[in-house]
Amino acid sequence: MKAVLVEELTKKLYIGDSEEPVVGDDDLFVSVKATALNRADLLQRNGKYPPPEGESTILGLEMSGVVERVGRNVQNWKVGDRVCALLPGGGYAQKVVIPAGMAISIPDNLSFEEAAAIPEAYLTAFLNLSVLGKLSAGDHVLIHAAASGVGTAAIQLAREIGAIPIATAGSMEKLDVCNTLGAQHLINYKEENFSNVVSEITLGKGVQVILDPVGASYWDQNLQSIRLDGRWLIIGGLGGYEIERINLQVFLRKRIQFIGSTLRTRSVEEKIELTQQFVRFTKDKFNRGKLVPVIDQVFSWENAMEAHKYMEQNKNIGKIVLTIN
Repeated sequence: MKAVLVEELTKKLYIGDSEEPVVGDDDLFVSVKATALNRADLLQRNGKYPPPEGESTILGLEMSGVVERVGRNVQNWKVGDRVCALLPGGGYAQKVVIPAGMAISIPDNLSFEEAAAIPEAYLTAFLNLSVLGKLSAGDHVLIHAAASGVGTAAIQLAREIGAIPIATAGSMEKLDVCNTLGAQHLINYKEENFSNVVSEITLGKGVQVILDPVGASYWDQNLQSIRLDGRWLIIGGLGGYEIERINLQVFLRKRIQFIGSTLRTRSVEEKIELTQQFVRFTKDKFNRGKLVPVIDQVFSWENAMEAHKYMEQNKNIGKIVLTIN
């Protein structure tokens, strides 16, 4: 099969030959139609984020496509079914194998490009807001990088839970999209101290949940923004990973639950359970337009390097998608 590969010296992407994955008894063999970019792809391309041991070294943490073969123990799927799924790697390729329990049926009203924008963003947001963050109706949730793929998914999921999303982003164009998706409060972090605005919104109490892909540069303001017994989910380090001084007294006084979270390194069993929880929660929400995958641009996989360079500019609103030929 063909796949997007990384040139070792230059770190540039090119289409080359790779071995097809082997389908197991509990698996689905899928012909990939589209995949989507994640920041982990940029890190892996540059040798900074290797895949879990034993998994595909090909880039790509999600995909959409058509089932070509079904493992002999699989009962709920058939050849020809349209599916999307989370991957530990391998999405930038013509073929992938996934555990049948991780497959998500693509709603009839969504294209393969739209479906490819669902798994990583929505499952990350669902894991951290609902499963780990215990977000409830009426809670305030502070969503950073809210115009990203995960951010746009998080706003919609929070809205469907009945929570109050507070979105931060760096431009009015991005914040306008967040508002359209259901964010009730908008903060341009380039123009305002977001902790001051959060204090005004919550009458000085702070938010119950913070979804934080930024890390170090937001540390002090997040600490001010979270309320008693708040849950602080850190899912990335766009603003750095190292903090010189931490005031543990504030953590103790506020009884903060600080949770570090990654999705890629979770076990297959955990990912299957998460996928099933997500499917039960969303039900027909995609079919009814209550949840909408947000896509910024679609590139052909022949232009994968261009897509990576575009993501590095931090201009995208929602997901960047690659079509696979």
